[in-house]
Amino acid sequence: MTNKLFSPITLREVIFRNRIFVSPMCMYSAVDGIPNDWHMVHLGSRAVGGAGLVIAEATAVCPEGRISTGDLGLWNDQQKTAFESITAFITSQGSVPGIQLAHAGRKASFAPPRDGGHLLHPGQGGWQVVAPSAIAYSGDYAMPHAMTIDEIDTVVKQFAESTHRALKAGFKVVEIHMAHGYLMHEFLSPLTNQREDEYGGTLENRMKLPLRVARAVREAFPENLPVFVRISATDWAEGGWDLRQSIVFCAALKEIGIDLIDCSSGGQVHYAKIPVGPGYQVPFAKAIKQEVGIATGAVGIITKALQAEDILQNEDADVIIMGREMLRDPYWPIHTAKDMDAEIQWPLQYLRAK
Repeated sequence: MTNKLFSPITLREVIFRNRIFVSPMCMYSAVDGIPNDWHMVHLGSRAVGGAGLVIAEATAVCPEGRISTGDLGLWNDQQKTAFESITAFITSQGSVPGIQLAHAGRKASFAPPRDGGHLLHPGQGGWQVVAPSAIAYSGDYAMPHAMTIDEIDTVVKQFAESTHRALKAGFKVVEIHMAHGYLMHEFLSPLTNQREDEYGGTLENRMKLPLRVARAVREAFPENLPVFVRISATDWAEGGWDLRQSIVFCAALKEIGIDLIDCSSGGQVHYAKIPVGPGYQVPFAKAIKQEVGIATGAVGIITKALQAEDILQNEDADVIIMGREMLRDPYWPIHTAKDMDAEIQWPLQYLRAK
């Protein structure tokens, strides 16, 4: 049986050396949205460790789109310039640099965890948060302002502008964050979108802004480079977003030209009951891959080599997108290749240890 975990995959004209992708994970370590030495070492070490794709954390398309004041941003050229050396290093190590563009919506305006992780009110370094409807995530979060049509139009432009900057910064993949209860997911879910205009009510209306954003990003990024979308396939809550709606949504994303769906779940409501366990989100990747005919990424407590290989061999997903395990071991691909008797490129500087 041919090993799939370490086999290359091509999306558009980008060749990924293997199917181990590093998930975007917030570091809460930026100042004014600008990446620094921490981001170089964090992202660069995963490229050295052998990953096929390294995706930079949720990067806000505007200051108000940050989860916290420590989030990365890509709303100005200073931020773009600071990313250039990072993407160049990732590329030099044989990996592909990717970035996740995001807007936190109603889950924004917090201090970074290192500073207590508490809500920041306007006047305390925080800002007015926005959402499709004026519904707070919980009592510990700010009450959002229901977005106007002009504000919705502005967000679409901000995603497109950040995509242009991502390209100039050297990124070869853009992922749009439409999961985990952030702004795009808030528009999709009937639990958070109670608008009575063209952006609320029916599934078609609730999908309208996310599809506008997807189309704007796809048009702003070159045709030869792939665009991903991360979704929450279900809210894990009655009356919320679910797999059936996700399949309809992903079919529409495929028509726009989205290349891969990063299949996560949850994050929309604090009372969700999530049956967390090894591979618990893999069935979503499988269903969307089969029903829509689009490439998918499996995520969620995938920590073992044989577990990841089985997912690919069973054609439940096309790639494995790893988070916490890559925090524990940035060299997981190199270590795993040895365990599986697979060949993987080592950094020249480390060859004496091979």
